[in-house]
Amino acid sequence: MEYKIQKLYDQVNQAIIRCRGVYSMWAKNNNVSYNRMLVLYTIREFGFCTQKQICDSYLLPRQTVNHVISEMKKDGILVADLEKSTGKEKALVLTPEGERYSEKLLYSLSRMEERAAKRLGEDKIRRMTELFMEYDQILEEALEETDDEE
Repeated sequence: MEYKIQKLYDQVNQAIIRCRGVYSMWAKNNNVSYNRMLVLYTIREFGFCTQKQICDSYLLPRQTVNHVISEMKKDGILVADLEKSTGKEKALVLTPEGERYSEKLLYSLSRMEERAAKRLGEDKIRRMTELFMEYDQILEEALEETDDEE
C-alpha cells in the first residue's frame, strides 16, 4: 500500500479509537461500564434492545453482552418484554427504576454530546456520519473479499 494512503488509514483508525476512548472515559467517570453504556444507548435509540442487536451493532462477543445484560437484570434495570420479543430473541426494556437510572446517566452523556455538536456543527456531524457509514460498509465488503481470496 502506498505510504501516504497508509498514513491516512493510521490517522482514521487513531481518530476512531480516540473517539471511543472518550466515551469509555465518560463511562468510567460516571461509574458505569462502557458496555452497559452501549446497552442504555441502544435502548434510548430504539426503546428496547436484544442481545443480538447489541452484538451486531457494536461487534461485541455474545458472551460479553450476555454478562452485561444478566448484570443489568440482576440490578433491576432491565426486564424482558414479551410483546416486543420475536422468536428466540428476547427484547429487553428498562424497568421503572432502570428508566430513572438511564435518564440521569444519559442526560450527562447527552450534555457532553450537545457541547461537542455546538462546536462541530450539524452539517459536519451529518457528513461525518455518512462518510463513516460508507467507510464501514466498504471495509466489511473488503473483509469478505479477503476471506474469499484465502
